Amino acid sequence: MRVSVRLDEKRSERFEFLKRATGEGTTAILRRAIDRYYGEVSRGVSRAAEVLARTGFIGSGEGRGDLSTDYKRYLDEG
Repeated sequence: MRVSVRLDEKRSERFEFLKRATGEGTTAILRRAIDRYYGEVSRGVSRAAEVLARTGFIGSGEGRGDLSTDYKRYLDEG
């Protein structure tokens, strides 16, 4: 995949610094950045699921078979 990106001055300077400091090219730096960011985001998603499960927001329950379609009627009766 080809990528075209516009960077503000601050990020452009940082990018050039990374190229000089590591000796890596644009592709290698972008690959590393994507891998690192993916790791951060994917860990956050699994942590969120763990928190929801631990606090009881994820679970199961029992109820009437038609509750998903007739819930308003049951609310009115209640």
